[in-house]
Amino acid sequence: MASDTEYFVMPGLPDRIELTRAQLRGTPSSPKFDWSEFWAEMREAEEQAFGAVVANSFEELEPEYIKEYKKATGKRVWCVGPVSVCNKDYSDKAERGNRSEHEFCLKWLDSKEPGSVVYVCLGSQSSMATLQLIELALGLEASNRPFIWVLRNASEESQKWLLEEKFEERIKDRGLLIRGWAPQVLILSHPSVGAFLTHCGGNSALEGIAAGVPMITWPVFTDHFCNEKLIVNVIKTGVRAGVEEPVILFGEEHDEGRVQVKNDEIKRVIEELMDGGEEGTERRRRAKELGDMAKRAVEEGGSSYLNATLFIEDVIGEQANLGGRFAGHE
Repeated sequence: MASDTEYFVMPGLPDRIELTRAQLRGTPSSPKFDWSEFWAEMREAEEQAFGAVVANSFEELEPEYIKEYKKATGKRVWCVGPVSVCNKDYSDKAERGNRSEHEFCLKWLDSKEPGSVVYVCLGSQSSMATLQLIELALGLEASNRPFIWVLRNASEESQKWLLEEKFEERIKDRGLLIRGWAPQVLILSHPSVGAFLTHCGGNSALEGIAAGVPMITWPVFTDHFCNEKLIVNVIKTGVRAGVEEPVILFGEEHDEGRVQVKNDEIKRVIEELMDGGEEGTERRRRAKELGDMAKRAVEEGGSSYLNATLFIEDVIGEQANLGGRFAGHE
C-alpha cells in the first residue's frame, strides 16, 4: 500500500471488505495525540479477560463473523444484545435521553408522516468542523425532508452561523434541532422515522438496527469505519455519506479539518436511502427483518436470552472452580 488512503481488501473475511489503513486504524494519519497507549491497554485487558467475550450484538446479525472471531481468538463469545431493547418500559427509554426534550420530540414526530423523518446524530465524543457542519445543514435543508438533528458540542462559530443565517427559522416547520442529549431509543422506535444518519458508533448502530431503521453512514473515528462496512456491505441496510478519512476534533479544534461531504451529496444520499424504488424497498425490508430478529433475540427463548443464561452459568461454574482450587491450598 502506497499510502494511508489507498484501499485494500481485508483478507480472511466472509465478505469482500475494502478499507484504507487510516480507516482500519480509526485515527488520522498525523493525530495530535498518541493512541498507542490506549490500544495497548485494550489489548492487555482482552488478554487478561476470563476467557470469554460478552458482546452487545445478536447471533443472527453477524453469524459468520462471530464464528471467525472465536476461531481467531480461541475465546467464547456470548452475544446478549441488543441491550437497548431489553427493557420495553416507556419511562426507561425516556430516561436514556433528556427528560425535558422527549415529550416535545414525540409530539413533533406524531405530526409527521410514517417513515418520512431523517434522524441525525453523530455522537457525543467528537465535534464537527464548522465548514462541514454548514454543508450538513444546507444538505438537510435542501432535502425537503423533515428531520431531527442532535447538535452536541457545536462550536461558537457553528452556533453563530446558525443564528446569523436564521437556519432554525428557515426550517422551523420541517426541522427540529436538539442541543445536548436526545431520547434516541424513543426517536428511532417512532414510526415517523425513516432514516438514521449516524456516526456508526457501536451502540448507535445497533440501536438503529434494532429499531429497523435504514441508515446513512457518517463514520468519525475508531471502529466507526468497520461498523459502516457491516451496515452497508454485510447486512445491506445503509448507504455511505462518503466520509473517507477519520477526523478527531476536540476542545477548540472545531474549525480545523476539511469538508469531506458537500451539501449536494448529502441531499443525494438522503434521496437514495429514502427512495421508493426497488433498492430502497429492499433495504427497508431488510432493515425491518433485522429489527424483528433483534427483538426476538432478547425475548425468552431467543438467542441472546439463552446466551445471557449460559454466560451466568459459566461464570458461576468458573467461580466454583476457582474456589475449589484455593481450598485445596489451605
